[in-house]
Amino acid sequence: MLSLDDCLEFSNCSHDEIDAIAEHEHVPDVVAAEIGNMLLKSSAGVCLLKLYMIENIEHAYERRQYDKAMQLETLYRRFDRDHPGASPEVARVVLH
Repeated sequence: MLSLDDCLEFSNCSHDEIDAIAEHEHVPDVVAAEIGNMLLKSSAGVCLLKLYMIENIEHAYERRQYDKAMQLETLYRRFDRDHPGASPEVARVVLH
C-alpha cells in the first residue's frame, strides 16, 4: 500500500505546492498530489497551477492573512522560476 508521502513524492510537486492545490480545490492532500501530477504534464496545466496560487494569494490578502500571503508569494515566485514561460493569464482567459 502506498503511503501519503509516497503519493506526494510521486506527484513531482513540493509539499507547499500540494498544500496550495488542496486549499484551492478543497480536496485532501492525496487528491491534490494527483491533480498536481496531472497538471505538471502540460504548459496549460502549469498555467492553471500558477493561477491557483495567485488566487490563493488574493484570498489570503482578502482575509488579511498577510503572513500567509507572503509565504504564498514566495511559493509562486519559486514555482514560476522552476516553470518559466507559462503565464497564469492564459489560464484566466481559457477559464473565462
